[in-house]
Parts: sequence; C-alpha cells; structure tokens
Amino acid sequence: MVVVPYYNKPTQEGLFQHFVAVAKAVSCDVVLYNVPGRTAIDLSADTLLRIMEAAPNVTATKEATNNVLRAQELVRRSDGKLTVLSGDDALTLPMVAVGAKGVISVTSNLLPGHVSRATKLALEGKWEEARAAHFALLPVHEIMFVEANPGPVKAALAAQGLGSENVRGPLAKIAQASRAKVLEVVKAYLEKAGADPRVS
Repeated sequence: MVVVPYYNKPTQEGLFQHFVAVAKAVSCDVVLYNVPGRTAIDLSADTLLRIMEAAPNVTATKEATNNVLRAQELVRRSDGKLTVLSGDDALTLPMVAVGAKGVISVTSNLLPGHVSRATKLALEGKWEEARAAHFALLPVHEIMFVEANPGPVKAALAAQGLGSENVRGPLAKIAQASRAKVLEVVKAYLEKAGADPRVS
C-alpha cells in the first residue's frame, strides 16, 4: 500500500509519475492509499485510472476521502478492474452498496470478527442484517477518532491486555478523558453485542 505523498503537494502529473515509478519498481500488486485529510492532496479519479493503464499491477485503492460518490465513480469507470476499498469504517456499508469490495479498517484491529461479519453481510447483499451490524458498530468507529489514529485503538487494545498504548512521536498517548470515552463506548458495544471482541 502506497500513500499519496504528503507535505510537498505534487500536481496530478507528479502523482502519476510517482505512483507509476513505484509500481514499476516492484513485482507485487500495489494498493494506492488516497487520504487527503492527512496528505492535503487528492488523487483524482482521472489520475488513478491513468496510473492503472500505465502500471497494471496497481489493482486497488484505499479510499479515505469521506466520499461515496467518488467510490461510485471509480467502480463505474474502472469496469471492475479496480478493487475499491473503504478507508473509513463508518462508510463501509454505503461504499459496498455502490461496488466497493471491503474495508481497510481501524476498528477491526479491536473487533476483527465484528467488522468482518458486518462487511461480509453487506458483500452478500444481506442489507437488513448488514445495516443493523453497521449501525451497532458506528459509535465504536466514531470513537476511534476521538484523537489521532492509532492512539484510541491502541488504548482500547491495551485495556484488553493486547499490546501497549504507546505511540511514536510526534503522537502521544491519548488523554485520560479520551481514554475513558473510548473504553466506555467499547464496553457498551460489547455488552449490547454480548460477544467476545475477537469473535469470528
């Protein structure tokens, strides 16, 4: 997975040249990661499709644009050649509804079975069950961004005895008030779900 370069704000032509160079330097499939909220640059649909033509091993995109219409455009214009993946947990259901194939998820680090189940239900077209599972998970998805990712999910995992809350600088462990909110939301979800967080 190769993220859109940050800080230097390349043009679309610069992005095209960058991603093609990376893709041609490797023999594996490449997933592009478009996250303009963190990089300040949006990889346009036109540029992404140009990249695919020039570098056939670019086979997927993680779309963290908060834009279902964008995902829909990519699915439609790529004729099924591009695997579109949600990069926003809270948008997985609507993105699957327009043709996305899944999610690269934050919440699944904490609740892998639950996120997997909700996503599979959507992919199988079991919309009523998928919607119920999706809505149940929404408070967890949202609280995972009470502070910068991955701080909240690491705090929740550490509370379950899985790893440490420590994050690399310039990030810092989340504030105690945020930690309390994270644990409260996760506890409420698990109590309502009545299941182990790692259920498959």
